[in-house]
Amino acid sequence: MQVHAARPRWPGSKPLALAAWRVSLLLLARVSACLAGGGPFGIDHEWTYDNSGIWKRGNQEVLEYGLIGGEVLGALWEGGETRFGRTLWQSVDASAASGLVAFAMKYAFSRVRPNASNNDPNLWFKGHGNESFPSGEVTAVSSIITPLVLEYGHDHPWTYALEALPVYDGIARMKVQAHWASDVIAGFALGTGAGWLMHRNPNTPYILSLMPHGIYVGISKKF
Repeated sequence: MQVHAARPRWPGSKPLALAAWRVSLLLLARVSACLAGGGPFGIDHEWTYDNSGIWKRGNQEVLEYGLIGGEVLGALWEGGETRFGRTLWQSVDASAASGLVAFAMKYAFSRVRPNASNNDPNLWFKGHGNESFPSGEVTAVSSIITPLVLEYGHDHPWTYALEALPVYDGIARMKVQAHWASDVIAGFALGTGAGWLMHRNPNTPYILSLMPHGIYVGISKKF
């Protein structure tokens, strides 16, 4: 019989709710600094292009691929019998599920990106090649960190600092004119929601349940 360490539940995790609320406010406040435009929230406006310094596209890719690689390799190495390993597998579930949903939404809404819209945020359903809504990268980053924040935030408050990662990525995506503010907010909501749902799963994480026993135990146990 498997025994898993108790995890803080969402309703009692007030610091997490506060962190999420602050992240949303930060994004909205940052967007408000720009001239209001259109979009579903009336806040979308093309940002001044900036692909330098910390906002450089290469840094965004390092963050995204680094987190994806880290969660997968860490989950395989740790297995599902430890608290950390189980949480990483929940992140894998969340990023896979939210990634599929984001992919479908991009095609369904086919929204034009800022750099191809002539500063018009209201161009929806324009067909193939227009995949602005929601932000897939912000979705991925949010989905990966959320189970970790939910699992460890209560015991280690510094874990809430991980919430800065989707904030950074969202701002960076807007600065290179790849997404509107509403794309970023939707991606954050989708990724966070998926992470929350997967963390609430009381059973073996879904993808882990399909893996052979050796993976469940963890590669590290073989050394």
